[in-house]
Order: sequence, then structure tokens, then C-alpha cells
Amino acid sequence: MGLASFTLFATPLGQCGIVFGPQGVVAVLLPERSERVLRSTLRERFADAVEQEATPEIQRTIAWIERLFAGQAVEDCTARLDFTGIAPFHRRVYEMARTIGPGSTLTYGEVAQRLGSPGAARAVGQALGRNPFAIIVPCHRVVASGGRIGGFSAPGGADTKRKMLALEVPQPSPPASRASRRISTTLSRNDPALARVIDKVGALGLTLSPVPSTFFALAEAIAHQQLTGKAAQTIFGRVQALFARSRDGFSSRALLRLPEEKLRAAGLSRAKALALRDLAERDVRGEIPALEQLAEMEDEAIIEQLTAVRGIGRWTVEMLLIFRLGRPDVLPLDDYGVRKGFARLLGVSELPSKRALSEHGERWRPHRSAASWYLWRAAAWGAADLSDAPSPVPKSRRRGN
Repeated sequence: MGLASFTLFATPLGQCGIVFGPQGVVAVLLPERSERVLRSTLRERFADAVEQEATPEIQRTIAWIERLFAGQAVEDCTARLDFTGIAPFHRRVYEMARTIGPGSTLTYGEVAQRLGSPGAARAVGQALGRNPFAIIVPCHRVVASGGRIGGFSAPGGADTKRKMLALEVPQPSPPASRASRRISTTLSRNDPALARVIDKVGALGLTLSPVPSTFFALAEAIAHQQLTGKAAQTIFGRVQALFARSRDGFSSRALLRLPEEKLRAAGLSRAKALALRDLAERDVRGEIPALEQLAEMEDEAIIEQLTAVRGIGRWTVEMLLIFRLGRPDVLPLDDYGVRKGFARLLGVSELPSKRALSEHGERWRPHRSAASWYLWRAAAWGAADLSDAPSPVPKSRRRGN
């Protein structure tokens, strides 16, 4: 962890503290009865921490907490966290909790399920009870079954938890809606042909599907290759169930301990089982960047690093970039649906070349992900009411993607 520092700051709920070091945030302390009690807690938990002015990175984190406590709509917090000394299962719980957006909640059981450890709800609760990164890891958004508030280890207990939930603005917020409209307007202005698609389709409906880890996202992608959505979900659910009693849940280390025969029995082909094993081995060796590391990387660097995994092609990583990481300027040239939608855009029957799509797509920068979403919708033309049709699920038409 290195030498830790701390600073205090005021919020609408009272004075908070944040402890930080070279690797990021070490802890966040919520308001106590008084500043004296808060400082006492700091000395007790971080005896060697030195009070000093926050770095620019920590100042941005403090500003985010202040906006959240003021009841303002906030984006996802991307602060780096120092996980030194944090148990692996606890870290996975914290990473999953960070995917729960403002105004949303999950139960302890649902978090356990998403971690691939159904039945570990109690362990999830214990991990969140020890959460050192209050607010940044929003343990207040994890509730008991039936929506009951449940416990809360921060000062004020359940009352503080209720107050924090009440402060948060449900998503999508009006600013996000305005941002989507601005993107659609910009695309329409820059490309009259795409403007006709946008007029017919309507509002941009590109949404993100959060995941607990890069390993989980890639494992799910491998399981889904060349299968329909329902069949893939069934098989991947069986794979996760194999780790229900594992201390690490569905993780790379747990997967490496599992015989290949069990993966095959869950419905995976031998090629997919080998791909999952290669992914797990690379993850254990530290070759698979964590989500917070991906946030600092360029799109092409992510593609180059992740396509080294067996069975992971460029298309798979591009879908990760668009639907998991929310990257705004990705144009998947190999995607059949995008090329078919582009053909509809041009009014031609044959699929245009990737080069033609790439050259035309230059006018969509820096919103090529949104343009791709509109092309997927255009590919579905012919439905009775396109504007009410569900968003198409992009599928690879190439093997090993």
C-alpha cells in the first residue's frame, strides 16, 4: 500500500474522510457524530496516515462524492482503488457492487448469483460489511431479499443507508437523455443517409450491461459463440453452477482446478473448454487487465491484448468495448448486422465491403458505436413496427470470433 495520506472534506451529510496512497483510494470514511470522532476513527484504523492536501485524482473523487451526497445525477465513479490486503472474494464482491448504478439495487443473493456463487449471499454480506471504500463501492445499493434495507456497517446504520438511497437519482437521468439526443443530432447532421435511419428508428437506445470482471466478460463471450441467446445463457448458467460451492466462486483459479470433463458435461464444446482454460491461465498470470485497467487503455490496445486469448477475436472484443465498457467510437467492420444495415442505408442488396464501411464511417466519428447501433436497427427493417421492435442482439457470423 505504501505511505498513506488522508484529508477531510465537507458534504451535505457531514464531514467525511478519504485515505489514499500511490495505488489509489485506500478507504472512505462516512460522517461521524463530530470531526473529533472522525479523526479518532482515522487514527485507530490508519495510525501512520499523514494529513495532507488531496492529489488532483483524489480531488476528482471527492467532488464525485459531494455531488452524490447533494442528490445530483452522477456518472460511474472511476477512481482507482488500492486492493492491497483485500481477500480475492471480497475484491470480486466490490467490483460487482461498483456495476450497480445510482437508483438501482441488487440483493445479496443476486450479487452472489452474478459472481457465479449462488448460495454465497451471507459471504457477500460479510464482504460488504468490511467494505473500506464506502460510496465508491456502493454497498448501500445491496439490500436484503424482498427489498428490505438490511444492515449497514457505516455510522448511522440502516438510517444512513435509507438516506443515501433516497438521495440518488434513478437512471437514466435527464442529462443522459439529452446527451443521447445530442449524439443522434450530430450523426444526422454529418450524414443525411444515416439521418433517415435515425428518423425512422427514433431515440438512441444503446445501453451497457455491467460485468464483475474482464475474466467473466470474456468467459461469457466464449460460451455464447455460435449459439442462440437462450441456448448460450442456459449453458453458461450450468458452467457457473459448477462453482457454486467454490470459495472463489466462478474465477480463473477455480476454473483451472475443474476437470475439463465437467465443462464438457455442462454443454461446452472441447474448443470452448480449451479457450476457457487458456483465458484462465492468462488471467492467473496477470495478462488479462482488470476493468479499472481497461478504463485507462486505448481501444486498439485492448483489442491487441485480449485477442491473444484462444478463441477471442477482434469482433468479440469490439462487443466488449461497446456493450460492457461503453466506448463511444467503435465500428465493428466484421459484424454482419452492421454491414447489412449499411447496405440498407445505401439502398443496395449486396453487402458493402469493409473498406467502404470504414471510409463512410469516418463521418460518424466520434460516435461510431451509436452509429453501429442504428445500423443494427436498420438491418431489422421489414418488421411491422420498427420503432417498437427490441434492440437487435449483435451476433458473429464468423467462427472463432
